Amino acid sequence: MQSSDLALLGQTPEQLLAGLPDRVSEPVFRLAQSRPDAPALKDHTGDACTYSALATRIRESQQLLVSRGVRAGDRVMLVCENSVAACELILACSEVGAWPVIVNARMSTPELEKIRDHCRPRLVICTLASEAAHRHFNAWQAGDRFESTCLGKRSLGLLHDPDAIAEQDEAQGNDRVFALIYTTGTTGDPKGVMLTHRNILYVAAVTAALRGLQDDDHVYGVLPVSHVFGLSAVFLACLFKGAELVLSDRFEPDRTMSALLRDNITGLFGVPTLFARLADHIRQYGLPTGGLPGLRFMYSGGAPLEPGLKADVEQRFGMPLLNAYGMTESGPTICQVRYNEPLTSCSVGRPLPGLDVRVVGPQGRDVAPGKVGELHIRGPNVMRGYYRNPVATAAVLDNEDFLNTGDLVWQDADGNVFIAGRSKELIIHSGFNVYPPEVEAALGNHPEVLLCAVIGEQADGNEEVVAYVQRVEGSTLDEKTLLDFVRPLLTAYKRPSRIEFRDSLPSAPSGKVLKHRLETSR
Repeated sequence: MQSSDLALLGQTPEQLLAGLPDRVSEPVFRLAQSRPDAPALKDHTGDACTYSALATRIRESQQLLVSRGVRAGDRVMLVCENSVAACELILACSEVGAWPVIVNARMSTPELEKIRDHCRPRLVICTLASEAAHRHFNAWQAGDRFESTCLGKRSLGLLHDPDAIAEQDEAQGNDRVFALIYTTGTTGDPKGVMLTHRNILYVAAVTAALRGLQDDDHVYGVLPVSHVFGLSAVFLACLFKGAELVLSDRFEPDRTMSALLRDNITGLFGVPTLFARLADHIRQYGLPTGGLPGLRFMYSGGAPLEPGLKADVEQRFGMPLLNAYGMTESGPTICQVRYNEPLTSCSVGRPLPGLDVRVVGPQGRDVAPGKVGELHIRGPNVMRGYYRNPVATAAVLDNEDFLNTGDLVWQDADGNVFIAGRSKELIIHSGFNVYPPEVEAALGNHPEVLLCAVIGEQADGNEEVVAYVQRVEGSTLDEKTLLDFVRPLLTAYKRPSRIEFRDSLPSAPSGKVLKHRLETSR
């Protein structure tokens, strides 16, 4: 660990780990005693609470869960968008020892049902401040419906399986599982990433220190708390440090710019496309009169950051755009640019202190600095495994507890990591993972689709989902008809931005479509 990291952390990684609490929710109760009137959470509906009020609301939500039969090890599926209610339910699950399964309400009903069927929750709760969650709740008529009172009638729950079996977690303290965050596998099947309290607390504590987060900061939280970036590196990092999180349920450039000024936002996090749209907004309308005097740091993550976008955003805002990198299975942060050591390059910075890092070549041996290899990591942020999927777990976690990220990287002489590419087909669109087989399966459900292939295409600081389709003979199927067909089957970010029809798709003798030939034919 470099001396600059030690100064920021104020302790060694071993000391930090030893001082972490047992539960993710514990810092709130500590702050409720030491800083009861400090602002904690505020959302777009005007709902707001101090740390003292948040502690009270967590206890009320905890009682609600217990009254519905929720026990330690039960899964509680939260269908939500960003809101104070969603956050307090997550923390209430922590107190009970139940596992929140946090899913974005804007996912399609089939996607949600796949997750629900896999995790087998005792309880499903929809936060009704979200219109999308409300629609799902109305669609699920079966089961024991109830309306909560402690959440101000903003949430309804659906008792999905009163006979659900609670998981017996033999781990102790903060090594117990905290949450399940689902990521879709390359086969299209959902995989529940088991993240422990220790995983999340380590990321929250370390990333907060490395970005200089203080208890008087006001952070804008537009990244979904259903996404691990928004959950641990933003929401829970703020609560760990005692800062205020200003939640937004969706991103709109004018809405964000207004919030930055109105709420004296000091920290802004987003995916590259968010910053691209903000830069375009400033290009058209300029900064507010007097600028943004409170804003002091901006972080990008969740997708590759292009040099042109980084330069444009920095010029528009007049401050560095700092980069970071991670994945759901690592809770998520692996590398991060330190706030006091901004980089002119698009490097994702050095690995977090306390991580063991290997850059592995094709022969399974570590490569020399400056050479490209596959990134493997081991440390306190690495997941327990995939829920009810030991085969998938064994494919990414070796017998020495190293996680194979599947990403190709190289390091410079200072240890900064540069992402060279991905060894998997994964497409990262607007910070969300899109796996081509899932999109291909949806397209292939149309009776006039003979073959299809989905690949990622770089465009304007983002990676677009592009589909190539071979129709059955005689078909006149067009792009609009096919997009309308898959709309109810796929979340918005998974839907193709463009569909190209080809008379035939290049394929191997086995019938497998050769995607690399599609990429070179563009």
